Formats: sequence, structure tokens, C-alpha cells
Amino acid sequence: MSSFEKGFAIYERIKISIREKIDSGILKPGDRILSEVELANLFNASRMTANRALKELTAEGRIIRIQGVGSFVAKSKPEVALLEIKSIAEEIAKWGGVHSSDMILFKEESVSKNIAGKMDINAGDRVFHSIFVHKDEDIPVQYSERFINPRVAPKYLEQDFTKMTPSEYLLEIAAIQESEHTIEAIIPKKAIQKLLQIKHGEPCISLKRRTWSFDLVATYSILIYPGSKYKLSGKIRRGKI
Repeated sequence: MSSFEKGFAIYERIKISIREKIDSGILKPGDRILSEVELANLFNASRMTANRALKELTAEGRIIRIQGVGSFVAKSKPEVALLEIKSIAEEIAKWGGVHSSDMILFKEESVSKNIAGKMDINAGDRVFHSIFVHKDEDIPVQYSERFINPRVAPKYLEQDFTKMTPSEYLLEIAAIQESEHTIEAIIPKKAIQKLLQIKHGEPCISLKRRTWSFDLVATYSILIYPGSKYKLSGKIRRGKI
């Protein structure tokens, strides 16, 4: 222990120790942090004290904690393009991550009155409905729910989305004429919290998007990002959506 650390409470010394390792590069983004038990033993402290240190580092954005998995050095928040429509795999690759995804739902169904209104079709009409959770190195970073007009993408359910993302496929087959975005801060439902592996009460960024192709509403999408992992940016260029 340095003489500088002697005047601090134990939980503060734990925080200083972890921060110094992160700032010096000993611990790199994605590296695992010692567990509460390991930190308690190392600093001759209680688990409650170690937990406080980890909670405060999480609040500061220095680490992320995944229930049942552990604590890890946080990556700097990547910027997500707000008005540009891109594949999440491209976004993740851009910031140096490794993309993977879990398919939660993938089917044809009768559309509800609410979604029908968003897509300018009739309640009861058939749509394709998919839900994916996209991950960066197995850490969930986006909940993606889409309703797709079969007239625009009739072969959507025949695609192998282990080899490409839904966005990549849709952008390839249907040029976007127009798009509409609605953004808000939300606390997602418990089922979505569980899929994103976040705690109850953690704020998220919700991006609802409609796209038009072939003079039809092609898709209505609900994209949810954990607020602790993202910041949004937007740029409008002449001639582009």
C-alpha cells in the first residue's frame, strides 16, 4: 500500500487499485476484475466493502458487471450512428469488437392493430416478426425487434442469419426511400432486461424506426441499447437518409 492510499477507506483503496491497473494498461478493456470474495481476501475486507467499490466503479463507467458471470473492464462507450442505417455487426467491428447474436423469435404472424397502424396495413395482415439480441464478445449490446412487410422481403424467413444480420439482408434487397426515427430514454420490461443482462432500473436508449421501400412501409423496428454502454451520434448528409 502506498502512503497516498493510507488516508483512504478500504473500499476507496480497492477502487484506486483497480483504477490504476486500468489506467496503466495492466487491465485492458474486457479483462476480468477480481471477484468480491477475491478482493475481500486481498484487502482483508468484507464482501460488502468490496461490493461497494465495484458498484461505484460501475457507476463511474470504469467496469461492467454481468450477473452470474463477473466484472470486467468497460470499453469506452462506442458511438452509435443515429440517422445512418447500418448493420450492428458493422458498428461492432468499427469499434474493434466481435459480433455474435442470439435469435429469440423468428416467425410469420398476424399483425396487431397497434403495429398495423405503424406499417400502414390492416390489423390481421401477415407480417414477419423477428427478435435478435446482438452481442460484442458475448456481452449483449442491442435488443433488436423487427416487423417486416412480406411484400418487400418475401424470403426473409428463409435466410440464414448466422452468416449475416437482418439489416445487411434488408439493405441488400430493398433500397430505402425514407426513414423515420423516434428516440427516448426508457426502463425496459423485465424480459428485455434479462436478455440484455442488465439490472432493474438501468436506463436504456430506445430507437424506434420505420423505413419505406417500393412506396411501402418496409419495416418497423424497435432497437434498445443499454445506456451504460452507448452514446448516440447523428449526422445528416445531403442526398442520404
